[in-house]
Amino acid sequence: MTPVVYLASQSPRRSQLLEQLGVRHELLLPDADENAEALEAEMPGEGPADYVVRVTGLKLDAALARRRRRGLPPGPVLCADTTVALGRRILGKPADAAQAADMLRQLAGRSHRVLTAVAVGSGRRRHEALNVSQVRFAAMGAAAVRAYVASGEPMGKAGAYAVQGRAAAFIREIRGSYSGIMGLPLFETAALLQAVGHPVGP
Repeated sequence: MTPVVYLASQSPRRSQLLEQLGVRHELLLPDADENAEALEAEMPGEGPADYVVRVTGLKLDAALARRRRRGLPPGPVLCADTTVALGRRILGKPADAAQAADMLRQLAGRSHRVLTAVAVGSGRRRHEALNVSQVRFAAMGAAAVRAYVASGEPMGKAGAYAVQGRAAAFIREIRGSYSGIMGLPLFETAALLQAVGHPVGP
C-alpha cells in the first residue's frame, strides 16, 4: 500500500485539494502545547516571498518533529503557507472585522499577488516550491465590503478573502494557479510528492 501523506495544515481547503489529486492523507496537527501561530510572525523588512518560504520551512520543521515524537509510520509530510501581497506589504489573516474591511478596501480596484509556498519532507529528502499568482479585484463599495465582512468569510483568510467563496463576485481576473490562490498549488504539490517518491495521479 502507498504510504500516507501527512498534511500539517488545519485548512480544510488544502485537504480537499489533496483529495482532488487522489492523494491519501492524514492530518498532522499541532499539539496543544505548540504555538503554531508564532511561526507566522513577520521579520522586520522581510519581503512576501522570503516570508512565506521561511514560514513554510518552519512549519515543516515542526511537523517532522511532531511525527517523530508521535512515533507515526513513515510517510511524506506536506506543509504550505499562503500570503497576499500589495507590493512588498504583506496582508495576512485579519485580526478582527475592522482589519478585514481595511484589507478589502486596499485590494478593491487593484491587482495583488498571492504567494503560496509548499514544502515536503520525507526521510532526509526535503523539497520546496513557491507559486505566485496575480488577482485583480473590481471596485468594491462600502456596502459590499460591509456585507462581505459580515458574512464571516474573511476571517482566518490571508488578505481577508477566499477565492472559492463569495469573494469570487469581486474578482475580475486571475493570472496563475487557482489552486495556489486557494492555498495549495496542485501542479507544484504533485511534483514535490513525486520528487520524494510518492506516486500522484491515475
